[in-house]
Amino acid sequence: MNKDFVRACESVFDAAQLFIDAPLRFHTTFRIGGPADLLFYPKNTEEVQKIICMAKEYGEPITLLGNGSNILVRDGGIRGLVIRFGKKMADVTLDGADLIVGAGALLRDVAAFAQQNSLSGMEFACGIPGSIGGAIFMNAGAYDDEMKSVVASVRTVSRDGVERLYAATELDFGYRHSIFQSRDEVICETRLHLREADRDMILERMTDLNHRRESKQPLFYPSAGSTFKRPPGYFAGTLIEQTGLKGLTVGGAQVSQKHAGFIINIGNASASDVQRLIAAVQKRVYAKHAVELFPELRVIGEP
Repeated sequence: MNKDFVRACESVFDAAQLFIDAPLRFHTTFRIGGPADLLFYPKNTEEVQKIICMAKEYGEPITLLGNGSNILVRDGGIRGLVIRFGKKMADVTLDGADLIVGAGALLRDVAAFAQQNSLSGMEFACGIPGSIGGAIFMNAGAYDDEMKSVVASVRTVSRDGVERLYAATELDFGYRHSIFQSRDEVICETRLHLREADRDMILERMTDLNHRRESKQPLFYPSAGSTFKRPPGYFAGTLIEQTGLKGLTVGGAQVSQKHAGFIINIGNASASDVQRLIAAVQKRVYAKHAVELFPELRVIGEP
């Protein structure tokens, strides 16, 4: 990394916002990942704009990181600047039946805030271990619902430091897809449009979904959530289980014995372990069922 870029950042931002050679295993739900050259926690959109322009000036690549779910950071880590959205950009503000939400807000916190204010629509996300920014990027969903159903608009910053406001109709939401997967922009804030409902009924729904999640998913082990996308007409976990792959292990990575759709970190797994296990699962499922599995998690960083 360009040392002049680091010094420039240190002259502009608080020391508590900047971390050099930061091990990303402490910043992902998989507890896997090599170091980031420079990890930065912005306090607001203006700081996002500022550091993006600085990175462009010094020719440093930029990677975005929310709560670190649904991703696998490779063992070589990430070169350049990693922008990590945390509590400083996690505000949730009530505006009638809408919520204005910072990109760093956790889905479970947004769902809880909505319930406390008698607003329905975010129940499906109450157990998803991600942030709003990442959820929009991936159009996260669960239990037959997804972000597409609640997002009204999204505010971003381009790699030139320019703010833009997207209407929901511009976001090209699809299954685990949004326009941002092909746009070089930073999601900073979103408006969620919810509907008024009985607070106790919302809580009952959230409690039921959490119980269902806890009973079926391997929540006591680090993971990135569901490993594979759902193939048309099938369920990935069912195909993997029918292939006899529950418990299949490579290094510290294992196909969960509880839910075959999850690859878990059973102890000091490397990204290489996970990638080799994914490849083995794909090969054996295709050999038995002639169905191709594609990862839902994003793989980023250097080998």
